[in-house]
Amino acid sequence: MDKNKLIFDWANNGPHPADAKPSSIQLVDETLRDGLQCPSVSEPSLDEKIKLVHLMNDLGIDCADIGLPGAGDVAREHIMALAQEMTSLNITPNVACRTMISDIEPVVEMSQKLGQPIEVCAFIGSSPIRAYAENWDLERMEKMVRDAVRFANSHDLPVMFVTEDTVRSTPEILRRLNGAAIEEGANRLCICDTVGGVDPTAVRNIFSWLNDFLAEKGASHIGLDWHGHRDRGLGLINTLTAIASGADRAHACAQGIGERAGNTEMDLLLVNLKLLGWIDRDLRKLGDYVNFAAQATGRPVRGEYPVFGKDAFETATGVHAAAVIKALKTGDKWLSDLVYSGVPASDFGLEQIISVGPMSGKSNVIWFLEQRGHEATDQRVADVLECAKKSKSILSEKQVFTAAKIN
Repeated sequence: MDKNKLIFDWANNGPHPADAKPSSIQLVDETLRDGLQCPSVSEPSLDEKIKLVHLMNDLGIDCADIGLPGAGDVAREHIMALAQEMTSLNITPNVACRTMISDIEPVVEMSQKLGQPIEVCAFIGSSPIRAYAENWDLERMEKMVRDAVRFANSHDLPVMFVTEDTVRSTPEILRRLNGAAIEEGANRLCICDTVGGVDPTAVRNIFSWLNDFLAEKGASHIGLDWHGHRDRGLGLINTLTAIASGADRAHACAQGIGERAGNTEMDLLLVNLKLLGWIDRDLRKLGDYVNFAAQATGRPVRGEYPVFGKDAFETATGVHAAAVIKALKTGDKWLSDLVYSGVPASDFGLEQIISVGPMSGKSNVIWFLEQRGHEATDQRVADVLECAKKSKSILSEKQVFTAAKIN
């Protein structure tokens, strides 16, 4: 059976057509910089950081932010080691620097030792509220931008100019700061929802304005990045909207860790890009990335976390389980993956799990026992269901076997 005949696609069958596939999508992994600014994570060891970079590389992630050179000697030591490791990989390094020459000078030195450039992500707060709190004036801000970008450019370092809190800034301020950065040689501009405060409509509007601005400047060749937080729980949808609106590079972190409520989730971004048909790559090892990042940062994956949480593809509800079991018996893997799930588990190296609990029916128990090589007699099924109905949670394998009197 053709699955397209069994699942109606409202995204492509309605008055509002789905966004067209972007011509180019690059990804920047912020786990080792913005992710580690999360108050409740632990700093991974250098070896763990190196392994995580290899996992990013295996997933086809294009770039990794590997730290803040201005944070001290240990930070610079780790940045240098990671950048050195990345010379043999496809993934490339960048670092976050304030728009201050003193922050960029160590990057010049490291790049010279490395024999290849490290991208500088030069950032400055751009919103009126931030300028007011810091007592900054626009003249001073523009000078800082020009000095920093010119210095990096003079040393042949690629520069992404980052306006922090872009989405709460004014067109006038953004025109002034971005214009200065472009004139001094910036290669890319980064639009930031630093406090996770906007919705997709605002994202579309700012990209529309920015694309018009670049066209006016004769600078349509400048790359556009999006960096979004999820304080309103909109990080992922805002990032997808940004990509659909003209961002050719998007930033995210493993599990969405980061300051306050965190960043866009890199793993879920990859899942959605694949399901949208915007990327085509093997993501069966994506769970390895999620689980190792969780281990390295001391941030366990929540049970209900989409796709990679332990509950994501598990059901003990009788009606749901019966549908999955019937689908599994047809031999069509895709059918069992999608009959009660919006995400095909097998695409991500996972599978549907049938368990036994208070809301289970006979089919759950029969499947559970037979999949483990045990005969599902009427007595065993009855005994397990009796135990399950009295339980407050899903039964463990040991509990099922005890109830079924299986040694």
